[in-house]
Amino acid sequence: MTAGGVDEYLCWRGPLSVNVFVIGAGNIPLPKEAFHLVGMVPDAYLPYPLLEQPEAVERLGLVSYDVDFVDTSLDLRQYTRAVLRRLCADTRAVAWAAFEGTFHYDELLTDQVADQVYGYCTTGAEPVVEWDVTALRSEKWRRGIAGARAALDALLSAGRSL
Repeated sequence: MTAGGVDEYLCWRGPLSVNVFVIGAGNIPLPKEAFHLVGMVPDAYLPYPLLEQPEAVERLGLVSYDVDFVDTSLDLRQYTRAVLRRLCADTRAVAWAAFEGTFHYDELLTDQVADQVYGYCTTGAEPVVEWDVTALRSEKWRRGIAGARAALDALLSAGRSL
């Protein structure tokens, strides 16, 4: 683990747990094999199709994944990037990685939770992952999250016309 790094916060319950969300890929979770990436195989894969979705979200689907690794010496930055890329690969979607307990429908990728999001991706773009906790509090990071939120708003608006 790195000092001041995100991984300190990913192992609050024991294993390293990467928490990712995706809107736009439907409500049926990907199989666990889809998370065997960059030479890493998770020790646990826990998909959660989220309930009580707002209408605009439900049309597109929202799934949360907790992907756990027992080996706390792993550097999961590259893995997080690969997961985000995978989640946005087959459909128009927005995906993000955030600390456990930060999810609320009213605050998806908003400024209020920007420092709790450590990675994001939109279809057609390269994933952005930040592993330095200080950088997550920066104005530059908030601007990046605002861009991801704008992509999410566009996706939700397009979903209304479906």
